[in-house]
Amino acid sequence: MSASRRFVPIALLIAVLVAGAAWFLYRGRAAAPPPVPARPIVAAIRAEPRSFNRFVAGDRSTSLISQLVHARLVQLNHRTQEIEPALATKWTLDPDGRTYTLTLRQGVVFSDGTPFTADDVVFTFAALYDPKAEGPLASSLRVNGQPLAVRKIDAHTVVLTMPSSYGPGLRLLGSLPILPAHKLRDALARGEFAKAWSTATPPAEIVGLGPFVIRSYTPGERVELARNPRYGARGPDVQPAVERLTLRIIPSQDAERLAIEAGELDVMNSDIRPDDLKAMRGLAAAGKVRLFDLGPAVDEDALWFNLGPDARKPAAARPWLDRALRRAVAHAVDRAAFVNTVYLGAAVEADGPVPPGNKVWYSDKLPRYAHDLPLARQLLTTAGLKDVDGDGTFETSTGKPLAIELLTQRGNAIRERGAEVIAADLKAAGLTVNVVPLDIPALIDRLTKGTYDAAYFAISASDTDPSANLDYWLSSGSFHVWNPKQKTPATPCEAEIDTLIHELTGLTDLRERQARFSRVQQIIATELPTISFAAPSLMTATSTRVDGIEPSAITPYLLWRADTMRLAPPR
Repeated sequence: MSASRRFVPIALLIAVLVAGAAWFLYRGRAAAPPPVPARPIVAAIRAEPRSFNRFVAGDRSTSLISQLVHARLVQLNHRTQEIEPALATKWTLDPDGRTYTLTLRQGVVFSDGTPFTADDVVFTFAALYDPKAEGPLASSLRVNGQPLAVRKIDAHTVVLTMPSSYGPGLRLLGSLPILPAHKLRDALARGEFAKAWSTATPPAEIVGLGPFVIRSYTPGERVELARNPRYGARGPDVQPAVERLTLRIIPSQDAERLAIEAGELDVMNSDIRPDDLKAMRGLAAAGKVRLFDLGPAVDEDALWFNLGPDARKPAAARPWLDRALRRAVAHAVDRAAFVNTVYLGAAVEADGPVPPGNKVWYSDKLPRYAHDLPLARQLLTTAGLKDVDGDGTFETSTGKPLAIELLTQRGNAIRERGAEVIAADLKAAGLTVNVVPLDIPALIDRLTKGTYDAAYFAISASDTDPSANLDYWLSSGSFHVWNPKQKTPATPCEAEIDTLIHELTGLTDLRERQARFSRVQQIIATELPTISFAAPSLMTATSTRVDGIEPSAITPYLLWRADTMRLAPPR
């Protein structure tokens, strides 16, 4: 009996111990923290977005976020320069050469689960051309100054009619994000569409058809995005692999370089400065970054003078309104030295508004401006300037001191250095130029308001075809930087450019279109509303965490097709 009594407690004890161990193991498994999600891919942007509504703001940050959050009917392939199906899977053109019937992709839903239909396409065009909200995008989506017409046939078919024949066809739609009617219809009806989707809007209210959705926005710091699990704009086989994407606001190239060197940044915003190439090649050799040679630039930085209204100054205090002064500037800057000083030789000289990298549209039949200081001083005299006190520096025709304020982008070393070289060369010719670097928001504000003398900056094109950038070339365009939004052309040359652009936009024969655009470039290079000096060769980089990138020389260089981006497998 005693042995039996001793055996039973031992057996029970073993059972309790086994059960207890199992319970603790179970508890341990149940209470284990979830796996730590992978660090988001971090991409740089230069400035805060001015809005989350691409229809009312055209800055680079707003445009990039629009590309990530929204989808388009067709997508421009930056590599082939041809359009590809997106929300529209196919289309036909009527014999009139103006009317397209588009078949929309079925089964696509917005990020909140609402089905995408033809009603959203019709609504998008209504919002685009709303007179109370018409913003920078609308002027680029007009043909011969007239809006496109769109009508619904059924839930997945729309008919789009151009006002007249349009040579580039549907590539015009490559910049148009399709918006959710169910979210924005009321704002449009109230006449408040221009206020919709500001940066203060709760992210959950901003829905789209793109590969990402906005999670949060911290002003001055970052925009956090997450994968859109309902993405279907390019079909069910194309799904974003990146769970989280951070757009970190890094205003300067110096800070951007340090961030990618430290492993804090995965996708650069801009091209690599020539000064940094040696260090970046060293990082690539060490396996820390992946370099991309984008080839010759299709855009270029340029100098332009404010030729529009400026309530601050009378015409007598703005001698750059005279073409002779602008010609003096073109001759005063030594382009060969500019290439070597600003770009350390990684560029080619430029005299016109389209760089050689845009092979289809570049014209080499332009006037050239050799470096000639005596001629530059003679032209300044022709413009009415005088060296009153004989000190070698020119004053205005009334004898008052003349100092030109030249705005440029703070934190962009190439633009800051370029502006300083321009100022030094113009000083040698007798002009006083004060360079004023500004952060992007302040710079855009000054340019938009027309309260400036001159700027050294760039307006990046979304397409190499000039007809896809009508807002830049037409005098009525919102990005016609030297004198935007003209009700009627200010000069006969502006009127001729308008006519040529309208003509080439209506033609389908490429040679005829090129001939007219060559004439446009000749006018620009003769009248000099913008003055070009150099066009760089481009290189950029990502961290080795990133794979699937499709680089291009058109901005955004690395994120234009973000749905192919993925984390690289561990090494």
